[in-house]
Formats: sequence, C-alpha cells, structure tokens
Amino acid sequence: MADNVRHPRHVAIIMDGNGRWAKERGLPRTMGHRRGVEAVRQAVRTARELNIEYLTLFAFSSENWRRPADEVGELLRLLKFFIRRDLADLHREGVRVRVIGEREGLPADVRNLLEEAEQLTIANDRNTLLIAFNYGARDEIARAMRRIAEKLVSGETSVESVTPELLDAHLDTAGIPDPDLIIRTSGELRLSNFLLWQAAYSEFSFIPCYWPDFDGKVFAEAVREYSMRDRRFGGLSREIAS
Repeated sequence: MADNVRHPRHVAIIMDGNGRWAKERGLPRTMGHRRGVEAVRQAVRTARELNIEYLTLFAFSSENWRRPADEVGELLRLLKFFIRRDLADLHREGVRVRVIGEREGLPADVRNLLEEAEQLTIANDRNTLLIAFNYGARDEIARAMRRIAEKLVSGETSVESVTPELLDAHLDTAGIPDPDLIIRTSGELRLSNFLLWQAAYSEFSFIPCYWPDFDGKVFAEAVREYSMRDRRFGGLSREIAS
C-alpha cells in the first residue's frame, strides 16, 4: 500500500450485528453490545496501525431511539463507559475525537461527556476519531440546509453562492475528507441513512462477520482489498487513461 492514492485516508464503519451475534450464542442482546465495545477498541487501534487518518464509527443512529428502552439504556451506558475508560488513552495517543449528529434533546450527562471528549482532544492531530451519535444523514442535510436558509434570509449569502461546497461546509463533517471506504459488518447491504452526502464516491465493503467478530485482521484485509480497486471519480480507469 505504498501508493498513497490507493491508501484510504478516511474509513467509516457501520457497526452492525451485535444483537444477532448474541442471539446465535443464546445470550441477551446487551451482551452483544458489550462485546461490540471491545471491537471498537480494536478498530481504533488498528486504524492507527494502518495509518488511517480518519475513522468514523456509526455508534447510535437517530432511529435507534425506537428500540426497547432497556436496550437504549444499555447503549448509552456503554458509550459513557467507553469514553470514561478510553478517553485518556486516546488523548495520550494523539487522537482527536469529534462527534457528529444532533445534540439537542440528548440526556445532559451524555451531551456533557461528548463535549468533554471533544474539548480535551481538540489540539490532537495524529488521528481523528469521529463518533456518529444520534446521527442520521437526512437529518444532517436538513440541519445544514436550515443554516444556509437562515443566511439567505439575513442576506449573509446569496442564492448564487449555494453550491455543493457551501452545503458541505455546513454539514457535521465540515473540514473532514469524505470517506474513501465505508465498511458494513453483518452482511447487510445498505447504508441505513449513514453519510449519504459524503458517500458519493466512496468504495464499499460489506463484510459477513458480525461486529463483535470484527478484529484487526478483518479490518486490515478490507483495507488491502480497497487498495486494489481503481477509483475513477467519474473519469477513466488508469489503464484506459494510460
């Protein structure tokens, strides 16, 4: 992977399959989520080892609130546990934490903890870990459009200035390169309202293993397979162009 063009700067992961992993083992769904936290730690470590600058993890979608209250409570508890246990290590390793998603209406302790993680690591520049929490891509785009509409009404910007670049600058991921590779575990073949705008030219890898079984070896293989692809961005392949 010496060719930097073929090495992903940004990998985003839809972490799927915790519940099914637990069900197949006769365990409660909460046990799958707990094992999933260990897979998160492994993914963050592997991203550093593979020199991936940006890693985005889909931790909790805006639709996940529809799940049973005890499961939502467990997911929130595990998020808080992960940040409290791992934040110091992430900071020491030079990892910057950013959170994308809607924060209005979140429990105060969760919101404060997310903001604490961002503020503590704001000056770090080795890697960036984006946590997509209470996130939905359609909501993200709608919120960006509302901010642009407010600027149009106030006269701060003009209709002619509304471009893809302007919208991009108002998304939660402003300043972050689009994901080169999006990985989804569990074998499902959909985006589930994740990074719809940013995924315009992303490569995809749909991996059959459940998220608790996603380890460094599986991650590295997905990156290796990505490095063999010919990304054209609407142009010609390298072989044809040459």
